[in-house]
Amino acid sequence: LNDSRYPWIILVPQQPNLCELIDLERPQQLQLLDESNQVQQVLLELYHPEKLNVGALGNLVPQLHLHHIARFTDDPAWPAPVWGHSPATPYDDDQLERRSRELIEALSITKVSTNEAVCLLTPH
Repeated sequence: LNDSRYPWIILVPQQPNLCELIDLERPQQLQLLDESNQVQQVLLELYHPEKLNVGALGNLVPQLHLHHIARFTDDPAWPAPVWGHSPATPYDDDQLERRSRELIEALSITKVSTNEAVCLLTPH
């Protein structure tokens, strides 16, 4: 999460005890897919990546969440996955503020809730 080399958004359904996509009812699955599509559109418009990586791994954090990562052919991990490639480059305070502000602003015109966005964009 706290890696300034990759524009990265995580969607977390606001319901407890969800581990898998199949734990959602069909209407909730469709809502999550719609929100994921909107997040992908935001990443495409803001950063113009060559590829978007979208995935629900959850091996370390079991709560259902979807990673959305903008990828570039010149990023340090390309074309491999970003996980475990190399040590993260943490955001400095100014970078984090700018990235958080631009993503929250871009998401504010979508149907994606950003009320929890700050905790998802701050270093863990």
